[in-house]
Formats: sequence, C-alpha cells, structure tokens
Amino acid sequence: MIKTVEKKAGICRVTGYRKDIELKMRRLFATLSRKDHRRYAAIEVLKLEHGGLEYICVLFKIDAKTVRQGLTELDLEEDPAASRVRKKGVDAKV
Repeated sequence: MIKTVEKKAGICRVTGYRKDIELKMRRLFATLSRKDHRRYAAIEVLKLEHGGLEYICVLFKIDAKTVRQGLTELDLEEDPAASRVRKKGVDAKV
C-alpha cells in the first residue's frame, strides 16, 4: 500500500501511499467526527515509519498537535468523551 520508502543512512522515510489510496483515505476522513479525525490520523501515523506524522498532517490538512492528541487518546483504556460527539449542524451558531 505504501508507494515508496526512501532509506538514507539506515533511516526509513515514507514518501506516500499510492494516489488512489490517498483519495479513499481522504474520503473516509471527511465522513468522520473531529474525535475520529484525530484517532484515524493517529492510527495511520503509527502504521508508517519515520516521516509519517508530517505526511499524514499534509494528507489530511491537520495540525501535528491534533494527531498527537489522537495518539494520547488511543493509549486510554476508556473514551472519556464517548457521549460527547456532536452531529453535524448540532449546536451550530446562526
């Protein structure tokens, strides 16, 4: 699934998934809640070698702090915000 991996001085650097996979990942990402955005991005970062955080942040257009928060949330045994996910359009200010 990973398009290429560069190896320099023993360090692997991800250069990306194939374009068709990236498209599907972005489509899925667009359907998720903010909480699930963080967690999905975090899982993808964990799957990739060195350079994965930067790559995923660019792919999904999100901040690295957001992904790091997702990584922290993945380490928790229980979801502290399980019932706090808002639906689109709910609580929107008019």
